[in-house]
Amino acid sequence: MTKFIAKRVFASAVVMLTITVLTFLMARVVPSNPAVIYAGPKASPETLDRIQSELGLDKPLLVQFFDYLGGLLHGDFGDSLATKQSVLPDLLERLPATLELIATAMTIATVLGVALGVLAARRRSGALDGSIRFLCIGGISMPAFWLGLILQVIFVGKLGVLPATGQFSTEITYSNPLETITHFALLDCVLTGNWVALQDGLEHLVLPAVTLAAYPLGLIARMTRASMLESLDQDYALTARAYGLSPRSIVWRLTLKNALSAPLTIIGLSVAYMLTGTFFVEVVFNWPGLGQYATQAMLAVDYPVIMAITLLGAAGYLLTNFAVDLLQAKLDPRTRS
Repeated sequence: MTKFIAKRVFASAVVMLTITVLTFLMARVVPSNPAVIYAGPKASPETLDRIQSELGLDKPLLVQFFDYLGGLLHGDFGDSLATKQSVLPDLLERLPATLELIATAMTIATVLGVALGVLAARRRSGALDGSIRFLCIGGISMPAFWLGLILQVIFVGKLGVLPATGQFSTEITYSNPLETITHFALLDCVLTGNWVALQDGLEHLVLPAVTLAAYPLGLIARMTRASMLESLDQDYALTARAYGLSPRSIVWRLTLKNALSAPLTIIGLSVAYMLTGTFFVEVVFNWPGLGQYATQAMLAVDYPVIMAITLLGAAGYLLTNFAVDLLQAKLDPRTRS
């Protein structure tokens, strides 16, 4: 197991370094002058020369890269060209909202996806199986921004039971203001006993979380169904059935553990998808996370912010896959190779 972990850590480090190099090079070939973005289009040539010197853009490319790499190792992602502020505090300010949304959506997708996949496998070729597969295909094929708009029309415009956008209502800011402890809004509501704000935050979370969960839920359900069908046809499952074990025990206690290896891979990939897929959802629902920050940076060609978000997404992807590899190795020792 130690050798397995060491190999995975080394591979992740190589991938992260490669992504860092490619991201740095891509930012340098963008057809725009960062000094002009930083100083403004009316800046004088002398001002542009000074800004280029301050940003280190007058140094050789290799020296710029090692300066950038050294900054990354110290937690410095550079300064935003648009706000003139350090990128890291802005990332840390918006990241908790995105992580809350991803965690909620992933919980919905995993729990419902595994449950629906198991139910579909138990009722193979039946009406329930067909209905679940139809819903899964719909969730996979429908674009997130379109699904979000449809949910807003139904639950906000027609039924009026859920809020349309934002993380909290404007009234909460005055009637029940949030006390920041962990910067995770819902957790802070629990820690401070602000139950009114907690209820309001959960209501605002429902639609964006369901929208973000639709795609991975469909994938997890279909993969779970396929793995369960294969496990249910194995000799050990047939033997357990012959010994008189109840179908519930065979499915939930015996075969599900062996069938989870493939869905775990999909769950890891789904988390990686959410790290970038959440951007569209956050824009549709005006969610104060990384999505709007990334969108504004791309429109402004703010390459330090774009590079930071790219590296953050890559790091999240690698950490998620590392955790999935460990779980798979725990469930199935044959994967430790």
